[in-house]
Amino acid sequence: MLNHSYLIMPSEALGTSRGWLQQQTCPVIAYGAPSLFADVVVATQQEAEAMAATIEQYPIAALTLVQVLRVTEPLSPLEALDIESMAFATLQGGAEFKQWRERHPVDKKNELEDGPCILLERQGNELFARLNRPEARNSMTVEMRDAWIEMLDILEHDASITRVFIEACGKCFSVGGELYEFGSQSDTAIAHWVRTVQSPARLMVKHWGKVEVYLHGACIGSGVEIPAFANRVSAHPRSFFQLPELTMGLIPGAGGTVSIARRIGRQRLAWLALSGRRINARTALDWGLIDKIH
Repeated sequence: MLNHSYLIMPSEALGTSRGWLQQQTCPVIAYGAPSLFADVVVATQQEAEAMAATIEQYPIAALTLVQVLRVTEPLSPLEALDIESMAFATLQGGAEFKQWRERHPVDKKNELEDGPCILLERQGNELFARLNRPEARNSMTVEMRDAWIEMLDILEHDASITRVFIEACGKCFSVGGELYEFGSQSDTAIAHWVRTVQSPARLMVKHWGKVEVYLHGACIGSGVEIPAFANRVSAHPRSFFQLPELTMGLIPGAGGTVSIARRIGRQRLAWLALSGRRINARTALDWGLIDKIH
């Protein structure tokens, strides 16, 4: 089934080379047997058509997502982060994101909470960190992003720290980007530059071997994208994980096309992003998104 926004095919009818997939100018949804030559594989044609209905609403973001995943699969993490950021910046300037922003006006910031965004405590050669904006559900504000950078920057200057353990206060680890800040940077080229020079993801890549994260509750958007870079990720049994960016006309932009893809693979990441559906801790463990439930 060929549509300008997507291509649905049984797995056995797909092309048989990476080059064939790269030539496709829309997301390729396969159903049936596993295949490397699709962007996402589901069990039945009905599931494929349900995913296609979502893609039709956000065709540019969906195409951009699969193009990024196709291109970055063989790249180094830092190279892949550059591609993701440029694609994210492009979509921030596009009509699909603008329409989402118009439908979801945000005119009130969360009340400021007392204390630092991230609480830090050193014990010997270990650094313990807790996200400390529970009322805001530890959303990724500019303030929180800068606190992540300051925390990880300690590793740049103190080689004696052998382990960083990160968890969060409140009901959840993080609900991801703060909505009132989405699109607040009108110059999308500058936004890309900021993600390049002030990026928790890039520091997580550099120091991943020292970082462990414990997740609980909602882990949405950047609330799972950044932790997925860590050497070891554990989670509470009632945690859940979700990538909702497509319905905003965007793709994961906090490093998720890199961190999550390298944990669960390109196709499962595409399924998460194109469907927008949640997965629970058991599925996350089975897929490799997390390493332990406790």
